[in-house]
Amino acid sequence: MTNHTPLLAADAACPASRSLWQLGWQRLRRDRIGLAALWVVAAFVLLALAGWLGLAGSHWRHEVAKPNTPPALFKHYGPATVELTAADIDAAQQHHTSTADASAATGMSAEDDPLAADMAAAQAAAAKTAPASTAVPPHDGSLVCGSDSRGRDVLQKVIQGTATSLLVGLSGALLAMLIGTVLGALSGYFGRRVDDLLMWFYSVFTSVPDMLLLLAFSAVMSRGIDTVIMVMALTSWTGTYRLMRAEFMKHKCREYVQAADAIGASHRSRMFRHILPNVTHLLLVQFSLLTVALIKYEAILSFLGFGVGVTQTSWGAMLAEAPAELLQGYWWQMAAVTLCMSLLVTAFSMLTDSLRDALDPKVQ
Repeated sequence: MTNHTPLLAADAACPASRSLWQLGWQRLRRDRIGLAALWVVAAFVLLALAGWLGLAGSHWRHEVAKPNTPPALFKHYGPATVELTAADIDAAQQHHTSTADASAATGMSAEDDPLAADMAAAQAAAAKTAPASTAVPPHDGSLVCGSDSRGRDVLQKVIQGTATSLLVGLSGALLAMLIGTVLGALSGYFGRRVDDLLMWFYSVFTSVPDMLLLLAFSAVMSRGIDTVIMVMALTSWTGTYRLMRAEFMKHKCREYVQAADAIGASHRSRMFRHILPNVTHLLLVQFSLLTVALIKYEAILSFLGFGVGVTQTSWGAMLAEAPAELLQGYWWQMAAVTLCMSLLVTAFSMLTDSLRDALDPKVQ
């Protein structure tokens, strides 16, 4: 009778093999900086998710305070402003009435004045809208991030802007990666005429500066989040294409792809079932890089007036309001946007570096 005890003991002593993703997660957990960056990015994604679902930042259009109210912690550091009282308004109205009486002394009657009817209609409309504008009580000054020039809560705008900017960054990066991966796979796998045609198309895109392409597409298409996402994807796929073309050229001659060809696997199966899973770790790093770049591009486009619509807000749209406010000494809206954007971009960049190290198969 054959004794299998030594063989079973040897099998039990051998540790179970781990996949690349398990090894990568184990390395990432040992990297404190990368793990902290991951938690920061996750917190921003959760905040953006709350903004998408309307759980936070949905009231950013409401005028809840006096215009340009400083933050609660810095209310004594804002610029000195002169607030008009009811007595000042009454004095201004009396002065206006006396000026109108003096002009009436010239002999022109209401029937002869061509603007009398329009002025009366404007005064009646102003009287109707006055109670609605005063119906919103001014905030008591306890806003965490203060208010903007229209009395809207800056914190609510930052939350909604985070949701918009992350939506543009994540969606644009996914769409750009889809375009670049498909074109790069076709070019690298088939080669020859397909590669020549796609490389010519790639050379045309890369010959024009990225910012010029962004502005050109944005000027032709209408403003809005969908337009910004489409513009970002159409101008950002070239890096992913170049990476995937090189990887598919390298992997199509490997033994496992030749074995799949020997058992009758189709070209699509060899490309997307055998080669693509072996390069997904590179796509994950490329996705992080693209997300950071597209968040910056969205801020630039919205700052220049080519980004989101006037009924929407984003970090770039808030930065576009900052110059006029800074000239008057109102700094808190720009400080809030700059702090959030810098924190997210820095965390994404550090996470990208950690992912590159964690998913590198050469790292032991």
